[in-house]
Amino acid sequence: MSNKEKDSKQDIEHGDVEEKVEETVVDDEVEQDSTEIDPLEAAQAEVAELKDKLLRQHAETENLRKRTERQVADAHKYAIEKFATSLLDVVDNLERAVETEEGNEKAVREGVTLTLDSWHKVAEKFALERIDAVGQSFDPHFHEALSKMPSEDAEDTVIAQHVAGYTLNGRLIRPAKVLVSSGPAK
Repeated sequence: MSNKEKDSKQDIEHGDVEEKVEETVVDDEVEQDSTEIDPLEAAQAEVAELKDKLLRQHAETENLRKRTERQVADAHKYAIEKFATSLLDVVDNLERAVETEEGNEKAVREGVTLTLDSWHKVAEKFALERIDAVGQSFDPHFHEALSKMPSEDAEDTVIAQHVAGYTLNGRLIRPAKVLVSSGPAK
C-alpha cells in the first residue's frame, strides 16, 4: 500500500474525511471565481468592440461616399467623350473642304456632302434624331412656331422649317423652328 492510501485509511478511521471533502469543494469554488469574468469588464469589452466596428463602418461609408462623388464628377466631366471623339472625323472632313483649291466648287460640295453623311452616322450612333417637320401637324412639344401664314395646306400644318429639331434618346433637346399654316387665305 502506498503512503497516500495509508493516510486516507487513517483519515477515514479518524473522521477527517468530511474536512478533506469540504476543503476540496471550497478550492473548486475559488478556482471557478478566478476564471469568471466580471460582468462590468465584459460589457466594457463588448462596448469597445462595437465602437471599433462602428468606427470602421463609418470610415468605410465615408470612403464610399468620396469615391462615388469622384465617379459622378468624372462621369459629368467626360460624359460626351465618345461623342466628341466621333465628331473629330466630321471636323477633319470640314478642314479638308476648307483647304480645297479655289475654283473647285464641285470638290467642296462633295466634301461637304461626305461631311454631312459622317455627321448623320455619328448622330445615329448616339441616338440623336433629326426632326423633319414639314408637312406634319404642328406639335408644340417638338416644334417652335416662328410665325403663321396663309397657305393652301390645312390649318396648323408645318409649311416650312428654318432649323431642324433634334431629340436625344427620345428627349427633345432642340425644337424645330417652323412656319405654320393658318389655312387658305379668306
